[in-house]
Amino acid sequence: MSRESGPEASPPVALSPRRPTRGVRIGRVTIGAGHPIAVQSMTATKTTDIEATVRQVLDLERAGADVVRIAVDGAKEAAALGEIRARTRANLSVDLQENYRLAREVAPHVDKIRYNPGHLHHHERGKPVRDKVAFLADIAVKHDVALRVGVNCGSVDPDKAGRFGGDSVAEMVESALEHAAMLDDLGFTRFCVSLKDSDPKKVVDANRRFSERRPDVPLHLGVTEAGLPPDGVIKTRIAFEQLLAAGIGDTLRVSLTVPNDRKGEEIEAGRSILDDIAHGRFRSVPPHFGSGLNIISCPSCSRVENEAFVELAMQVQEMTAYAREHALTIAVMGCRVNGPGETDDADLGLWCAPNFVNLKRGSEDLGSFRYDEVLARLRIELDRLIEARREQPAAARRS
Repeated sequence: MSRESGPEASPPVALSPRRPTRGVRIGRVTIGAGHPIAVQSMTATKTTDIEATVRQVLDLERAGADVVRIAVDGAKEAAALGEIRARTRANLSVDLQENYRLAREVAPHVDKIRYNPGHLHHHERGKPVRDKVAFLADIAVKHDVALRVGVNCGSVDPDKAGRFGGDSVAEMVESALEHAAMLDDLGFTRFCVSLKDSDPKKVVDANRRFSERRPDVPLHLGVTEAGLPPDGVIKTRIAFEQLLAAGIGDTLRVSLTVPNDRKGEEIEAGRSILDDIAHGRFRSVPPHFGSGLNIISCPSCSRVENEAFVELAMQVQEMTAYAREHALTIAVMGCRVNGPGETDDADLGLWCAPNFVNLKRGSEDLGSFRYDEVLARLRIELDRLIEARREQPAAARRS
């Protein structure tokens, strides 16, 4: 049996036909090679708060999580992993950010390490990327852990950005292919790949393209920053139904913006989608879904610097209900890792610091505001954009 869970976990769901990827072991779970699709989630507690993090890991495992991911940004979080590992048998994955060398400290305590190809360029910039990947592969072999090449739309490898005529999907796919080839050349094959975007159509396109070129590599599916339920679940379902029905996908995560005590909803949503697909229950996309106001927000995780971020995202959704029919995108990001870059493509963006919220219009900074005052300014900017959109057709008619 390749999957072991607690007594309350849901039974595995096997989908067919599946593309014949190779098997990759993550602790007591194996993904790919026809094994049941593993459902993952991520802790939202501060990793240095060992009691809270262990409690959430155990809660997610009881909810049916096959793999639980924990973020590590520095030495303090890395040091906490040893105690967390000692208190749970859950299959643990760690999310490294810019300091890839932390892999040496975290590897003894986890079953998988996820790294972002784009972030490898920000640390030791004079060192070739291949050398950094070789370091990660060597650590993985030494400590018996798997790797995930986690490509994200908001932090694409700078060497790929702008090289494909505005085709952002091609940038992601080429980055993933390059790193898969590097790991192959190093003789390391115990890895999977993820290609995530907040647009479910791009997620489908990216995973299809990669799967055509590398059908052997297991794929981790997800729509990043899917946002608040129910829209976040719908966006994710759009991508998963198309990919899983085509046999693409070996593990998945539903990334939702929810409070800490509701993280289990990610597991529940993932297993519900899997069960529906396995039994042929495909749900049509609601009419005009995605054609109006689009609110994207990152899933709550341990990098969030103020838990008020989740409440703010909910308030943004409520306050902007009057603009639902307008084709605009508002991004609400919870940390400095994803916030600055991933709000650039939105019409309006908010990224949350510990005591204030940075407001942006596209890539233009509009200033920093207190949590209790940013909504009023957001509404002013939203109204300005709506009015500008109304004036554009009128100006076109006059010309």
